[in-house]
Amino acid sequence: MPRDGLEDDAILKALKYEGTHFIGIEAEAAEAESCIFENTRFTGSHFRQSQFSDSRFLTCDFSQVSAQDVSLIRCTVSGSRITGSSWKSGTFRDVQFDGCIASPAMLRHMKLYAVVFADCKMVGADFQGAEMHNVRFVNCDLTGAQFANAKMSSVRFEGCTLIDVGGAVSLKGATVQGPGAMELALSLAREAGILFEP
Repeated sequence: MPRDGLEDDAILKALKYEGTHFIGIEAEAAEAESCIFENTRFTGSHFRQSQFSDSRFLTCDFSQVSAQDVSLIRCTVSGSRITGSSWKSGTFRDVQFDGCIASPAMLRHMKLYAVVFADCKMVGADFQGAEMHNVRFVNCDLTGAQFANAKMSSVRFEGCTLIDVGGAVSLKGATVQGPGAMELALSLAREAGILFEP
């Protein structure tokens, strides 16, 4: 219904959107609670000071989305495209990303609490200045990802690809399991100015 659109100051509760297009829209202070977004396109949209809580995003398209001070709380994002999107100064809390493509995506100065990225392609993802607490990356491709000036506690990388990671020194305290450990060691050596010769 027209009244259920994403717009300034909208409050959406317990709604399901399937095959809906929110392309190129602008919305400030919008709220969505307990909603399901399936095959929904948000391409090129701009969101400010908005919040999505207890909601699910299934095979959605967030390509080229600009999100400033936007929060996802207790949400799941599955099989979705986040390519070229920019998320700044917002919060992800208790969020699960499964099988998403975020190559690249910018998440600068985001606050991430209890977030899981599983089986995600995140080549070139930018986490500069992000605060990450109790965050897990599982079987993700983080080739060329940037972590400069990120602050971390209880962050784990399990079975991830960590080739040419930038700001590797900011991963101090993180736990790395699998082949990514050696890849990350090479990035650390490069940042320290160490050269390896055959």
